[in-house]
Amino acid sequence: MNKRRIDIAKKKKTGKWLKLIIKVFTLVILLTLAIGIFYFYNTYGKILIKLQKEAKLLVHSSTEEIFKSSQTSLVYDNDGKLITSLKGVKDVYYIEYKDIPPVLLNAIIVTEDKKFFSHGGIDYLANIRAAIALIKNKGEITQGASTITQQLARNVFLTHDVTYERKAKEIFIAQELEKIYTKDQIMEFYINNIYYANGHYGILAAADGYFGKGINELSLSQIAFLCAIPNNPNLYNPVTNLNRTIERRDRILKQMYENGKINLIDYRHAIKEPISINRQEEQKNNYVETFVYHSAIKALMKGEGFEFRNQFIDEEDKKAYDKAYKELYYSYQNKLYTGGYRIYTSIDLDKQKLLQESVDKALEKFTEKNEEGIYQLQGAAVCIDNDTGRVVAIIGGRSQEYVGYTLNRAYQSYRQPGSAIKPLIVYTPAFERGYRLDSLVIDEPIKNGPKNSGGSYVGEMKLQRAIELSKNTIAWKLFEELTPKLGLSYLLKMDFQKIVDDDYYLAASLGGLTIGTSPLEMTAAYGALVNDGYYREPTCIVKITDAAGKILVDDTIDEEQVYQTGASRMVTEALTGVIKNGTAKGFELSNTISAGKTGTTDNRRDGWFVGYTPYYTTGVWVGYDMPKTVEGLKGASYPAVIWHSYMEQIHQPGMNRSFIKYEE
Repeated sequence: MNKRRIDIAKKKKTGKWLKLIIKVFTLVILLTLAIGIFYFYNTYGKILIKLQKEAKLLVHSSTEEIFKSSQTSLVYDNDGKLITSLKGVKDVYYIEYKDIPPVLLNAIIVTEDKKFFSHGGIDYLANIRAAIALIKNKGEITQGASTITQQLARNVFLTHDVTYERKAKEIFIAQELEKIYTKDQIMEFYINNIYYANGHYGILAAADGYFGKGINELSLSQIAFLCAIPNNPNLYNPVTNLNRTIERRDRILKQMYENGKINLIDYRHAIKEPISINRQEEQKNNYVETFVYHSAIKALMKGEGFEFRNQFIDEEDKKAYDKAYKELYYSYQNKLYTGGYRIYTSIDLDKQKLLQESVDKALEKFTEKNEEGIYQLQGAAVCIDNDTGRVVAIIGGRSQEYVGYTLNRAYQSYRQPGSAIKPLIVYTPAFERGYRLDSLVIDEPIKNGPKNSGGSYVGEMKLQRAIELSKNTIAWKLFEELTPKLGLSYLLKMDFQKIVDDDYYLAASLGGLTIGTSPLEMTAAYGALVNDGYYREPTCIVKITDAAGKILVDDTIDEEQVYQTGASRMVTEALTGVIKNGTAKGFELSNTISAGKTGTTDNRRDGWFVGYTPYYTTGVWVGYDMPKTVEGLKGASYPAVIWHSYMEQIHQPGMNRSFIKYEE
């Protein structure tokens, strides 16, 4: 009996402890939850409430007109004169909901937002699935969760930057849009505002731009093809990635069939239909415009905090960077058409004309063209103002009658630089490490090494003379002493984009780079030499404002010292000798002192001349787009002729500054 009472007492006591533990545990959970709610509110809650209020004000102050028009971006030259305007075409091509073909609506809904007509702007299950995928993939976005309404909110009211604030505001805007506009209106706005790449906004602009047809003239296959583009206009750009666009077209058609929107016969017929693009709205972007747009996009990306890189841990790191770069680049490329930017540049249209004429005249006897009507022998040139480091003229190829976009070789093409690379990775670094112009070096044959141009060797000589005559043996031995890793590190500091692992060999000392360099990179690097070793990014952007005058990119010039001042001044003196007594003899300027370096690649496939005065630095490249031998081509032939013709015209009597002498 006593034992039973004891057991009962023990059970009661255990029960009391268990209840107490449960109460304490519950209290801890509630306290943790309360602290979490308090923390969330103080950390995010106030921000979210603020974003919700902003979204409500933004949407409720909007009218239908905001979805039917775009703001023109304007570009100005160095004198404030209008160069060009960049405007989207969504206000020209606009289709009302009642005129939208049902097959187009079905294609969009099936692929973009199956619950469009039932949700209130947000698909919560899709967001949960996307969040789970985000966690599983360690932060990589592998599936979207944006409804059509959210996409409309992002395209019209927001940017494409990936932040929780932007995503939250997108959700709030989408919810507000659903409150004041009907589903038909939202779909109409969406179809007319979505971006189809290459400057085409809205389905009508895309239909006309890619097929030269009205929307009702398109086949099922063509409609699905166009619907493939907006998901990722960079990846599915029909001009650059036609096969990918067709692959996505096929997936869309399959989804339409599986969802009962088309029958099997129509599906099979559409899948087999070949796609032939007939671009109607392709406009020619000249070399100034393409470079201005590129520079403006990069400036806006930089303003948003994007960190540009040219070195990576491994291939995966590079892929991740390239993906982030392309996504943000595309978003600002998109905004250029509608953002109403005011882009002020350093471009001097008079100098642009003179540089273009110099390129054209020097190469005029080469009349051979390819199938597209483009001259096969090409040239590119860049001129930089040494006071600011900004580009004042940029030529991406020869002038000719050609409808459409042509490659801007000045910044988009990369070629081996030949001996023009020597001052950047050999001579100036060597001067930083004790060599002087009168240092004695030995020009002699090197086993398994390079030969000199002309095949002659002179034995002992001063380094100054070796530079003037561009002796390959001397550059090779100095580079070996410096090491390729050290020599190429200077290029990386100056943002050369195409330095790869296979470049870290002695052949780089003679310009033997795997991919090569661009005329823009070379000109900017030589600009660092004349600027006492301080490198400045080669942009033409002075300032960017929005339509209301708010400064988005200000007038600042960032500099980074890449070379020591003394070494830069020393190499400048050496390069004046190249023009006076060396491989570029005979190309001295009448009104000012100048320095420069020739470059010729194996088998005369590329010719370079990069030179500077105290006022301007100009770099010139000549060669075929598909490398092949050019009879008579070398740095001191067509490239030097172009350089001299242009620089002679822009340097007037009285421009008598001198290079600063180095001091021992």
